[in-house]
Amino acid sequence: MFDKILIANRGEIACRVIKTARRMGIKTVAVFSDADRDALHVEMADEAVHIGPPPAAESYLIIDKIVAACKATGAQAVHPGYGFLSEREAFPVALAKEGIVFIGPNPRAIAAMGDKIESKKAAAAAKVSTVPGYLGEIADPAEAVKIAREIGYPVMIKASAGGGGKGMRIAYGDKECEEGFTLARSEARSSFGDDRVFVEKFIENPRHIEIQVLGDKHGNVIYLGERECSIQRRNQKVIEEAPSPLLDEATRKAMGEQAVALAKAVGYDSAGTVEFVAGQDRSFFFLEMNTRLQVEHPVTELITGIDLVEQMIRVAAGERLAFSQQDVKLNGWAVESRIYAEDPYRGFLPSIGRLSRYRPPHEGSTSDGLTVRNDTGVYEGGEISMYYDPMIAKLVSHAPTREQAIDVQATALDAFYIDGIRHNIPFLTALMQHPRWRSGDLSTGFIKEEFPDGFKPREPQGEELKVLAAVAAAIDHQSNVRRREITHQMDGRPVKFSNHRVVALGSLNQHVLVEGGLDTPIKVAMLDENGNAVDTLELASRWWPGEVVWAGVVRDKDVCVQVRPILNGYDLSYRGIHVPARVYTVREAELAALMPEKVGADMSKYLLCPMPGLVKAINVEAGAEVKAGDPLAVVEAMKMENILRAERDGKVLKIAAKVGESLAVDAVIIEFA
Repeated sequence: MFDKILIANRGEIACRVIKTARRMGIKTVAVFSDADRDALHVEMADEAVHIGPPPAAESYLIIDKIVAACKATGAQAVHPGYGFLSEREAFPVALAKEGIVFIGPNPRAIAAMGDKIESKKAAAAAKVSTVPGYLGEIADPAEAVKIAREIGYPVMIKASAGGGGKGMRIAYGDKECEEGFTLARSEARSSFGDDRVFVEKFIENPRHIEIQVLGDKHGNVIYLGERECSIQRRNQKVIEEAPSPLLDEATRKAMGEQAVALAKAVGYDSAGTVEFVAGQDRSFFFLEMNTRLQVEHPVTELITGIDLVEQMIRVAAGERLAFSQQDVKLNGWAVESRIYAEDPYRGFLPSIGRLSRYRPPHEGSTSDGLTVRNDTGVYEGGEISMYYDPMIAKLVSHAPTREQAIDVQATALDAFYIDGIRHNIPFLTALMQHPRWRSGDLSTGFIKEEFPDGFKPREPQGEELKVLAAVAAAIDHQSNVRRREITHQMDGRPVKFSNHRVVALGSLNQHVLVEGGLDTPIKVAMLDENGNAVDTLELASRWWPGEVVWAGVVRDKDVCVQVRPILNGYDLSYRGIHVPARVYTVREAELAALMPEKVGADMSKYLLCPMPGLVKAINVEAGAEVKAGDPLAVVEAMKMENILRAERDGKVLKIAAKVGESLAVDAVIIEFA
């Protein structure tokens, strides 16, 4: 076994590998760019080596720098994580020349399967059902359009060396195909150093299901069940789960055996993933093979009890798999949410900045088989950089049933408190309550179909309204009692006041009666327009004024509500609802209703930069007439290129930004007449 390994990656996956290596008694070496000098993976590792400036192409993607770091520290092996060099055939070859072990598959397997074009050719030769497509190199947009017409729209344009949703576009017509080809090739070049793309038929209403395989260097290959990754946005996975609610045991076995056969055909010897596109009728087609550890590997670990990173290390050290296919048992259900630094209310655009607050939920397992796990690479006070993937953490829940796993995930998301940047937790928590998601009626078009106009702030209603009103009333009640104790108001005499309150949740008012104290459960009665109690909620919590999450029990159910102080109240976040809450006496509510509302400035004549990023292109000039939908500019952030389009017809008055300029959020790019 190795004494010391180097992790050629950053962020949460580097921290994840370090945790397993530490448990195995193996020392670790981290590498870092200028932007990651104070990163968590650097702090966690036993040693750390600086490898260059922030852009990945000048640091994490330079093989010579990784090899030099191994030599300088005496690292015997390298774990590549995912992304970066993990699927680059030249990387294990270069390591082998220096006597360094690659913790991953052999170069031949990477060449056969890691390249999306070559993997499809290998799969076709092995009689594996594949999606119709063109696997040759494509020279230009015109050729891409010609091929797309022959295949038939819609088509998927995909980077050959791609992964993680980078370098992928769906086209329904010639114009989208031309744009998609250019953008996919550009993203592929900047993310992977390889601008080859291919075109294949896009199967509508599909499900994305993948099989985890694991092989050793002695010819043994097994599969560890499946994961469903159908909840995607812009081809980037958002929610993953294991097992899939679609598959039955027969289909699972068929997919698993096909994945193993393909892995054996190329001599695969590590952890890898064979991805399939599946129809709602359980038909399936080979999509691609990822010759690395997947981002979503924790859900497989939780339902199998197998540490995939440990197995990769043991296989790389020459050990045989210690278990056979018959030993693999699937236990319960696991759900993973990818928490990203992005603003769900502004089209999920990237967000960067300092994490002024970062308070993840408590990790661990309960006696009734409920587990929460948080894989992260950040910490409170750290920064989210514009140079890398916007992932903050992966929150994973495990429970005996799918419904329980979803409920555990929802509560854990509600307890996940982040400030300083925008993040997608409101969307994730709302998604956990979505009836279609909970029913398992999934497809890769789920988000586009269910949120066609983007994710909008939700108004509290029904049970959610009652819970928020009750929590707001309880917080106000406890805060008032606490303040009176601190200031010794009433000199110890009983406080006499009306317990009738009006809870203003945004534009909604709910009259309530509040009873209870700091040491007893608080009862909040909901009143109708006539002042009659129509429902009563009992709340039990150890919340104390100043805590950022109200955690307690409401109607015998665990509830977590995020609490952010604002003027005369609190911002509450719960189940994807973010709403200001103010608790008034009846008279205060009458007066508050008379206050005028502030009207924001009209910025409709400006194209503003929606996120911090680099201007890659300006598509118009001053004086140009534009139509709604016309591309105006391209801004790159976190390795993704974003086209900014005209929202309506107009005339360009002034270009305020330049190509190559780094802009802050809401910086003016174009002014219209």
